[in-house]
Amino acid sequence: MSHSARAFNAQRIKGIVFDKDGTLLDFHATWVPKVRQAARVVAADKPQLIETMLAATGYDAGQDRVLSGSIIAAGSNKEISEVWARLTHQSAKEVEKALSVLFTSAAFTGSVAVPKLKLTLSSLAALGLKLGVATMDNEAGIKATLGQFGCLDLFDYSVGYDSGYGTKPGPGMVLGFCKTTGLAPEEVMVVGDNTHDLRMGQSSNAGFNVGVLTGTSLSSDLEPDADLVLDSIADLPALWAQKSNC
Repeated sequence: MSHSARAFNAQRIKGIVFDKDGTLLDFHATWVPKVRQAARVVAADKPQLIETMLAATGYDAGQDRVLSGSIIAAGSNKEISEVWARLTHQSAKEVEKALSVLFTSAAFTGSVAVPKLKLTLSSLAALGLKLGVATMDNEAGIKATLGQFGCLDLFDYSVGYDSGYGTKPGPGMVLGFCKTTGLAPEEVMVVGDNTHDLRMGQSSNAGFNVGVLTGTSLSSDLEPDADLVLDSIADLPALWAQKSNC
């Protein structure tokens, strides 16, 4: 852990809402190939147009990484589609529909989990914590990208940008988790790799907001909005094990 704003109280937190991409899944290993492949389809394989589309939504070719807070890093399929549709002179709705099909296709590029994904989630569930996932991917994408890791049954709640709970950084996804689990916002921890995850936690008055470094953000990006920054979710169970403030 590299930074702490509010002290962590293990007795107070009863549930955790996780972001998906960059938090449960290694963002760059999972999404750079997926987004590049999708851009190739939408651009009808025109190399220069593909690079323009990727750059316009947050991919930095020089660094071979997606920039923190960019549309690819933090936005929804709808937001990506609106930019790509303008550049390719297509209907945004049609592009969004194509992305939804591509990103949930079994034949599409596979996902890469963060280290100790299932072990970590199992350990947290064994502590009696309620677990949820809230993503700016669509709801179908949760099963498509996480299904192969055998962890979906550990979640009490899972929502995407199209589930009717609003989008990040609004409070709706966290408040939906509270309604589903019966927990109060101050009993909930929010964990994510981007500032929009942490601000979702703030807007919902979540009890504790944790940034992780398995996505597109650096510690310096997350520290202003996080109560704690960790290398990955694998560091979370230790917070309960030590039963003391961090």
